Amino acid sequence: MEIPDWTTWQPQMRATLLFVRRGDDILLIRKKRGLGAGKINAPGGKIEPGETPAQSALRETEEEVGLVASDPEEMGRLHFHFADGLALHCTVFLSTAFTGTPVETDEAIPFWCPVAEIPYEEMWSDDAHWLPAMLAEGTKFRGYFTFDGDRMLSHEVLPP
Repeated sequence: MEIPDWTTWQPQMRATLLFVRRGDDILLIRKKRGLGAGKINAPGGKIEPGETPAQSALRETEEEVGLVASDPEEMGRLHFHFADGLALHCTVFLSTAFTGTPVETDEAIPFWCPVAEIPYEEMWSDDAHWLPAMLAEGTKFRGYFTFDGDRMLSHEVLPP
C-alpha cells in the first residue's frame, strides 16, 4: 500500500476523540462495537451533519459513558488511511471540566487510568506516537498514519 499524498487526501469520515483528565488520571474506554471494537481508546465517534467537532466530542462522550464534559480544547488532528480504502479524519480534544460519573453503556466500558499506566499495547498503535506528549506537555500535533487492518504501516507526527 502506498502512502497517500496527504496534501490532496480527502477523508470519507470525520470523527472526534475526547480525553477527559482528572488530576493524574485519564478517562479511557474499552470499545464494545464499531471501528476498533475491543481496543482501548477515548470516548468519541462520528461527527453528525451540522455539528462542530467540539459539539460531536461532547455529545459522543455523554452518549458513550454518561459523562457531561465541557470546555474541550482541540489538541490535534489525526489523518488515517486504511488499506481497505477507509479515509478517516479525527479531531482530538482534551477536557478537565466535567460533571457526572462514567457508566458502562452498550458502546463502551469506561475506566479511569493513571496517565503513567496507559495500556498502549491494547490501543491503536498510532496512540503511542502522539498521546504521551499531549498528556505530559500539552503538545499539539498533526498525525498522518496508514494502516492495514490493525497494523500500522507508516506514521508521521508534526506540529500543528
